[in-house]
Amino acid sequence: MTDLGHSSGSAAADLNQRQFLIFSLGSEEYAIDILKVQEIRGYDNVTRIANAPAFIKGVTNLRGVIVPIVDLRLRFALDSAEYNNQTVVIVVNVGQRVIGIVVDSVSDVMALLPEQIKPAPDFGVTLSSDYLSGLGSVGDRMLVLVDIERLLSNEEMALVEQLDGNS
Repeated sequence: MTDLGHSSGSAAADLNQRQFLIFSLGSEEYAIDILKVQEIRGYDNVTRIANAPAFIKGVTNLRGVIVPIVDLRLRFALDSAEYNNQTVVIVVNVGQRVIGIVVDSVSDVMALLPEQIKPAPDFGVTLSSDYLSGLGSVGDRMLVLVDIERLLSNEEMALVEQLDGNS
């Protein structure tokens, strides 16, 4: 009887959990909703696009689909890093688009309960935190939860569409 109660409580907790893919940029850990992730690939050379912003590394052909590749370090205005064998591209579905984001490495998939997610801090107008959906706290780990839908502005998404159309 107790086991049933525990199981139903555990099942309820499972329903409230959200799964995140954990990746790193430098010493910081970030997380995106696993439901947005299509696949994870090693970084391959991309085809550069003239006049594209620096954070758009170019495009790649992924099984017949032209995928813009965004360097998340450059998008977040972090120091650039050398790409190595740990560098990966997380292919995500954003709206009706497929975009690859370059990160330093992927570590794991983690489930977070609502009480482990805190609201994103407000930095005012000096620093945009529009792409942050919150901060996840797991033990002594702090995860920056990225809202991939808001990561690119409407103008940047229009540019991505233009790149997709020109390729």
